[in-house]
Amino acid sequence: MGASMRYLSQRFAMQNDEVKAILNDIGTEELAHLEMVGSLVHQLTKNATSSEIENSPFATYFIDHGKGVWPTSAAGQAFTSMSFAVKGDPITDLVEDLAAEQKARTTYDNILRVSDDPDVNRVISYLRMREVVHFQRFGEALDIVQSQCKK
Repeated sequence: MGASMRYLSQRFAMQNDEVKAILNDIGTEELAHLEMVGSLVHQLTKNATSSEIENSPFATYFIDHGKGVWPTSAAGQAFTSMSFAVKGDPITDLVEDLAAEQKARTTYDNILRVSDDPDVNRVISYLRMREVVHFQRFGEALDIVQSQCKK
C-alpha cells in the first residue's frame, strides 16, 4: 500500500514523461502485490479455528480485524500515510524508491528464510523478483533525471 501510494504520488513532480510512466507502472503493479499478499494471508487464515488463532501471533490482530485483511507490519504496526515519502524533488524521491525496493526485497528474503510452505514461498519468491526489477527500473529513471540535470 505504501509503495503504491508513494510512486503514484511522486509521479506528479516528475517532469520527464518516461519517468512518470515508470512510476505509474510500478505504482499500479504494487497495488497488485497488495492483492496477492492479501489473498495469501486470507488463504492461510480462512480455516483457522478459534483455538489456533488464540495460540498464535495472529491473536491480537484477530481481535481488531477478525479474518479480514488489514495492512500491518510484521510487528503489528498498522499502515498509515506516514509510511510513504514524497518530497517533490525527482532525485530525492527516486533515491527513496531505490531504498524502498531494497527494503522490500530484504523483507521477502527474511520471509523465505523462515517459511517452509512451498506455496507461500512461490508467491514470495515472485514478489521478491519483482522488487529487484523495480529497483532496476528506478535506477534507469534516476539515470534519466540525472542526465537531464547535466544539460
